[in-house]
Amino acid sequence: MERLHSGDDQARLSHRGKIISFHLLRESTTPDTAKMELKFCSYSFDPACKTFCTSGEGAAVISSSKISAHVDIVSCRCAGDVQHRDRTPCVLMTKKKGKSFNYRLLTLIGSNQLQTRIEFKLPYQIKDKVCILGGPTVLWSHENSVFYTSLQTKGVRKIPGQISHCIFGELPLHRGQIFVLGLQNISKQSPNKPTSSTFGCFIGDEEMFDGGLILPHPYISITQCILVLGADRGEDVLKCTLIAATSNQQLVYFENGMVKDVCQLPFEQAKEIQMVNTGRNGSLFVILFHQGNVCAVWKETLQIACQWSGVSSVHVEDFLGCGTEQMLLVFEDQGVAGEPLGKFLITDLCGVSYSGDQDSETSKTAPPAPENYLLMLQALESRLQNGLIVLQELQGELRVKDRVLQQSIQVLGDVVSGRETVLSQHEQEALVALWDCDDESNDGTLDDEMQDAPAAAPRPQVDKLWHRVTEDRLVVGVMLTADVAAPVSGVSLSLLTATGRGSTPAVIQTRSQVWQLAAPGPSTPPPSSSSSSSSSSAPAAKRSKRHSASDDLNTCGLAVTAVTELAPLLNSGSAKCRVMLRYVQKADAPSPVSGPTPAVLHCGEVAVDIHNVFQTRMLKPQHEPDELREDLLSLLAVLDRWVFLIDSPDYSLGDMDAWMQRAGCKKIDVLPRYLLLESAGPSALTLLRWEHDSPFQGELSVHCSQLQMLRFLDSLTAFLPASCFIRPVRGSSGRSADPAFPLALEREVSSLRECVSALLCEGSEEEEESGRDAGREDHPEPGSADGLRSRRELWRQDVERSRRRLSPLVDVQRYRELVHNTSQTQINCDLAALLDAQRTFLT
Repeated sequence: MERLHSGDDQARLSHRGKIISFHLLRESTTPDTAKMELKFCSYSFDPACKTFCTSGEGAAVISSSKISAHVDIVSCRCAGDVQHRDRTPCVLMTKKKGKSFNYRLLTLIGSNQLQTRIEFKLPYQIKDKVCILGGPTVLWSHENSVFYTSLQTKGVRKIPGQISHCIFGELPLHRGQIFVLGLQNISKQSPNKPTSSTFGCFIGDEEMFDGGLILPHPYISITQCILVLGADRGEDVLKCTLIAATSNQQLVYFENGMVKDVCQLPFEQAKEIQMVNTGRNGSLFVILFHQGNVCAVWKETLQIACQWSGVSSVHVEDFLGCGTEQMLLVFEDQGVAGEPLGKFLITDLCGVSYSGDQDSETSKTAPPAPENYLLMLQALESRLQNGLIVLQELQGELRVKDRVLQQSIQVLGDVVSGRETVLSQHEQEALVALWDCDDESNDGTLDDEMQDAPAAAPRPQVDKLWHRVTEDRLVVGVMLTADVAAPVSGVSLSLLTATGRGSTPAVIQTRSQVWQLAAPGPSTPPPSSSSSSSSSSAPAAKRSKRHSASDDLNTCGLAVTAVTELAPLLNSGSAKCRVMLRYVQKADAPSPVSGPTPAVLHCGEVAVDIHNVFQTRMLKPQHEPDELREDLLSLLAVLDRWVFLIDSPDYSLGDMDAWMQRAGCKKIDVLPRYLLLESAGPSALTLLRWEHDSPFQGELSVHCSQLQMLRFLDSLTAFLPASCFIRPVRGSSGRSADPAFPLALEREVSSLRECVSALLCEGSEEEEESGRDAGREDHPEPGSADGLRSRRELWRQDVERSRRRLSPLVDVQRYRELVHNTSQTQINCDLAALLDAQRTFLT
């Protein structure tokens, strides 16, 4: 969009899809005087003729003095104009008059009018860096100092301090901020301290900042030109992304002062960077070098797209009017100044290419030169190679993902079938191990230790697989005989849907429990029997540790149950389930290589019969002992469990067993410690267990639904003496009993009661105060007329106070506090209720 001049007498820039050319014209009026004019011409591109046509021209008198006066074009560029709120073409002129130099900044207003915006005089000629930025603002450097001037400053100002290797730039903010970066010289106080530091300054308010936020200190001295891509300036933080060309022949991408990517450039001495937005095809960085070299770099990959030589100037605009930008390369040997462009190239390296050569009239209809075709093919080939590299990387990642998925399915099938699985090493799959890997020397040591290790212990034996259906839940159980030589822990059951061949089975969400069995039958289940939820996303090694009475579940037998919802299973159309036993095989002796090993055992399949879904009778007397034991374990797995501590300081609890038998409780033959209290329906069944700790204390375990538990406690409290205390054991409540929701309700009621009570008490205190004040008044004789009126007035005041007690007036600020506190408490209570409902639904 902007371009530095190509010579002292001619310069070009691009603006709104057109090329504007400035050139100086000297005309001698008398032998001693001459008139100097600055002429400008604007050209627009005609795609049909592939030429630039003149669309406007004009001139302005710069000087009319002696021939010895020397006038030059210093620089031209498009910059933002704060007064016109638009980007306008600007050209900086200089005229030498004696030993002083007069500078004028002209802007092109409209299409044919040049206007002087800034004038200043210097005792020296600007030879170092000069730049025109938004405002418009002119910046330049001279003898390790930076100067600037603009419409707001109304004069030349100097940035304090000695600055070397200065860099000018502008942040693309709502109100663009011009900044200067450089190395500020520091006095040498000691030989160990640095002599320069990174310097940054915002033009206008002269606010100093750390230049390392934009460019690191080592890059300041080697950076030749920059282009700021994005910026965000907060209260105390400056975030900036930019691209910079260095003297090391590199294009470096910086983000917040950190190097993110680097590209090696094909040429040296870069002097300007521009960006081309080609729309959906991406963006390009165009770098112009000294000696007429140009190269284009893709922004996404930071790779060289194309390069040219013999270029006079580069411009970026939408010359075709298609909505995307193209770059215009103007080649050298353009002929007479002020004539339309002859040799040029318009391209975006994505299919758009127009070239021109004005040497003859026949060139307008002749095909482009072969070298232009070659340049276009090189650019397209470079972009195609970049796209192929990215595509090959994505295809490689997709192949690795497919192989990993196939191996996972194969391992799952082998585990279900009991076959041994052989996996390939992760290095062969180009994967990175997620565990700690030792070097090859350690691998040899581990191999020797593995050879000396004992053989793997045998798997636990499955005695029986059974299942029960109670209301809307399915209970699956496995009877195990855990050998002493093969102790196991962390046992749980997982249910897999039985699908057809080639399809992946899904894991059904279950809640597992482990029961320790004695020789004749099931002994007392541990109060803290394990329960957990299994899902397809969590492997066995990452599940929470199961708590049981014994960590080494190596007694005569184990019973493992799994409870799941029946409706999702029937709705999925899968009436069969595979039962998988997950456990941890413990080692016989502790060693660094023989630790606990997770394992999976296929126990069989269970089929759910739709006719047994409505089964309502369990623990029938005619059942076999094994069936009664399975019924009992099913009820213990399904029913909620509460444990209460009963403390009777005044009376003994010796008649608790007799009372429970009189209440209708019956002993279970397979487990005499448990009593069965029958009602209509399986959910109305109640299992009780009473254990004496002392004659005055005991522990009562209740297995039933929450409603049945409340009914039983009501009858129990009616039987026990009034001095007894019943305390629930923390952590032993049923699945639906979460203390968070009741506590939230209690806090809500307490908060409302306290707030309302405070308001009422405040109103009552005011009424009592007014009543005491009224009672201290002198009353006349009771029989007189004044006494009668006084009594009526007291009665009216008493009625008014009663009305105010029933409908008190509340202060607005106190009422707002009451509403705010009540609303906040209600929100917390609603959140607790929502969490309780979700937990109940998931379990």
